[in-house]
Order: sequence, then structure tokens, then C-alpha cells
Amino acid sequence: MDVKKITVFCGAKTGKNENYEKAAFKLGRDAAKRNITIVYGGGATGLMGAVANGALSEQGHVTGVIPQFLVDREVAHPGVKDMRIVQSMHQRKLELENEGDAVIMMPGGAGTLEEFFEVFTWGQLGLHEKPIGILNVDGYFDALKTVIDKSIEEGFLEERYLDMLFIHDNLADIVTGFENYVPVAARTNADLK
Repeated sequence: MDVKKITVFCGAKTGKNENYEKAAFKLGRDAAKRNITIVYGGGATGLMGAVANGALSEQGHVTGVIPQFLVDREVAHPGVKDMRIVQSMHQRKLELENEGDAVIMMPGGAGTLEEFFEVFTWGQLGLHEKPIGILNVDGYFDALKTVIDKSIEEGFLEERYLDMLFIHDNLADIVTGFENYVPVAARTNADLK
């Protein structure tokens, strides 16, 4: 699969581990070096700001999508020229998903996880055929991998949907997975039994 735009879900805070921010900056920088556009939540703070700053440091293209109420709080990144203002968080998520050829989740909180799970669910339902990367900085998502494995073990998630996920600690391995990705067939009524 040819990936020209990657939607990035990540925290609006930097977290306690300085490696999260370093990894976010590196992801943006490395994407720009590969001529991949970063599509993200439009913020100037936390990992979101670091991803944008990394891409901008290499003159990369960045598309921000942010609701008006966050612009009003002055959290929109002033250096992102392609900033799309929407009216709600729901519109933001829809546009973020629509814009990217693939998705990468980095460390973050409830909002980041919610965005990931929605896009992962949409893939299972056949609403998109995009690969999803999880940038597992310093093992941040190890517990999530355990939960996903438990969902498979207990019969709530089919193992084939793991083929949609690329969990690595660096962008290069995630992009390699994306390039070789073959979309997973959507769930059918027979699967719901």
C-alpha cells in the first residue's frame, strides 16, 4: 500500500517520560524525510505539537484538524499552515480518519485510545481498509497488547484483525508493514455468532 499521508493520534501532553516527546518529534521528522504528510489533531502542545514540529523542522507538510473551541483556547499550532477548523470532536475524528492513508497511535490518554479503538473498530466493520501502526515507545502499549490478546483468547476479537495492526518502536518498521499491507476482510453477520 502506498502511504502518502499518515494520521497520528497522540497526547496533548508530553507525559513523564522524555522519550515520548523525542519519539513524537522523530516520527514527524522521519515522515517528512520520506515525503509523508502528517495529519494530526492540530494542537501546539504535548506530543501533538512535537509531531508537527518534527515534520516542520524538515519542511514537511502537516495538516491539522481542530475544533473551534480548542482554537478559542489558543492551542492550535501557529506554524501549521494547513489548519482545518471544524465544529466538533466528532467532525475532527471523521476528518482525521478520512485524510490519512494509514493511522499511527503514539502514547496518549483516553482521547488517544478512544480514537484508536474507533478506527480499529471501523476497520473490522469494513468502513475503511487502512493499516494501523502503534508506536510502542518504551513499552507504553505493552498492556494494550495484553488486553487485545485477551480479547482474542476469550472470543471477542478475531485473530485475523491483528493483521491490521503494526506494533513497533520505530517508524521505519511500521511503514514497511504499511507498504506490505493486504486489507483484512470485514466482519460478516456469520462472524457475530
